[in-house]
Amino acid sequence: MAELALANQYAKALLEVAQSAGGGQAAEAALDELSRFTEVFRSSRDLRTVLLSPVVEHQDKVRVIGRLCEAIGASRPVRNFLNVVTKKRRLALLPEIRDRYQALLDEAEGIVRAEVRTALPATEAQKQALEARLAAVTGGQVRCGYLVDGSLVGGMSVKIGSAVYDGSVRGHLEALRRRLASGS
Repeated sequence: MAELALANQYAKALLEVAQSAGGGQAAEAALDELSRFTEVFRSSRDLRTVLLSPVVEHQDKVRVIGRLCEAIGASRPVRNFLNVVTKKRRLALLPEIRDRYQALLDEAEGIVRAEVRTALPATEAQKQALEARLAAVTGGQVRCGYLVDGSLVGGMSVKIGSAVYDGSVRGHLEALRRRLASGS
């Protein structure tokens, strides 16, 4: 719980810096840069070992972060943020910080995130229709992440926050099975 509170504080700080540097557009760019750095951090065991090691000098870590930030095109505010997080020995919280940053940015911009699972890849027309419908239902701008899940058999399942809207064949079959099992 304390780690989530810390991640939230760091995310808030970065959001404030990014927004003051260039408004919503800079804040979105910072999210993209932080996401790219986090992905590299997650995927490289050697990088995590170097950046999390108390034996490696802070200046050496700063050089590694600088090279990585240059490679991914990260801005000065994001680079400085990563250096501070490293100095405070909170880099292990980076995935949580990134997630909290996205949540805070979405909240500030009135964006609702939805996870859409479909049995087959959705066409662009289907995506546009679904996003328009979800925007009407939620009353806000909706950004969907699409995943193909063959176990759905057909249809789709949409998750917004903790609410799940299951229009999949698998979901309907499961509901039918429960009704038959209960005898109603």
